[in-house]
Amino acid sequence: MSKALDVPKSLENEIDLTAAQARSVSHSTLGSVAEEELRASLLDKMRAQDAILVSHYYVDDDLQDLAEESGGTVSDSLEMARYAYEHDASTVIVAGVKFMAETSKILSPEKRVLLLDMEAECSLDIGCPIEEFSAFCDQHPDRTVVVYANTSAAVKARADWVVTSSIALEICTHLKEKGEKIIWGPDRFLGNYIQKETGADMLMWQGSCIVHEEFKADELLTMKAANPDAAVLVHPESPMSVVDLADVVGSTSKLLNATREMPNKRFIVATEDGIFHKMKQYSPDKEFIAAPTAGNGATCKSCAQCPWMKMNDLQRLARVLDDGSNEIHIDEEIRVKAARSLKRMVDFANEHIRPGIKVTGNA
Repeated sequence: MSKALDVPKSLENEIDLTAAQARSVSHSTLGSVAEEELRASLLDKMRAQDAILVSHYYVDDDLQDLAEESGGTVSDSLEMARYAYEHDASTVIVAGVKFMAETSKILSPEKRVLLLDMEAECSLDIGCPIEEFSAFCDQHPDRTVVVYANTSAAVKARADWVVTSSIALEICTHLKEKGEKIIWGPDRFLGNYIQKETGADMLMWQGSCIVHEEFKADELLTMKAANPDAAVLVHPESPMSVVDLADVVGSTSKLLNATREMPNKRFIVATEDGIFHKMKQYSPDKEFIAAPTAGNGATCKSCAQCPWMKMNDLQRLARVLDDGSNEIHIDEEIRVKAARSLKRMVDFANEHIRPGIKVTGNA
């Protein structure tokens, strides 16, 4: 069984450099006039190629805005794929990370799906290689395999169910009521939260998100004391000690909705800080504070940024539109199996929670 991802120092340096380069290209080298001209050019090219841009909440502000201008969406990973599936556009450009583009291709195989940068990975995906995960599952054939959406197409194909953080509790409760024992992968913190809430018999794969695992409970307590009127919003990929301090625990969409629905004027937010852009758009009269990721003496107290998400920028989008690079391809046998595990989740949501798209094994 794989241990939690331990990023070597050399890779950490490489990741930090890549993120910094992406931000500097996106924001420093472009003046406001040049940026507006680039945005207009990108929109023209997307229209000419019958393309939409679908963006995650965690990418830079300019891409989020451009996604909506293009007729696309800004949302969580599954909604990105759902939206692309339902849209008439023949080309889907994903501003996010690789597993998100793969999910769109799984659901929309007839469409051209492009990713802004093929090196935009996810620590949960990297920390759950298919060979090791499949061998682990084979050791426990009596268990139902449930995997988080932050996984490769191959891992999704190995699973019985794919879930997102917005529906994982309901599905795991359903499986428990049926008497099923679960293999959960890859995020151990999210798995521990679900196990605590449901009481399900869950065997955990030991993965984690390099952003959410860094939130610190002791520092959050100090921040809460200094901001007693602020509600604490926490994504369940965070350590349980941080989750236990939350007023609201949930997916990116749930946290975003909480900022709109709760009467509080201030929020401490424990998730990737790209979501602040949409929170501020929805509630310009409210204040959002980044939860602490480091203790006393640290040079950065709240550094909740995914280095791979920050690899998405306008220049990469321009390159993809110009040369058609970074197209996503998935082996058809793997795609069909992955679509079946996704279909179980979508069917469950349609039946028990909300209407949605229809997905078949050959979708």
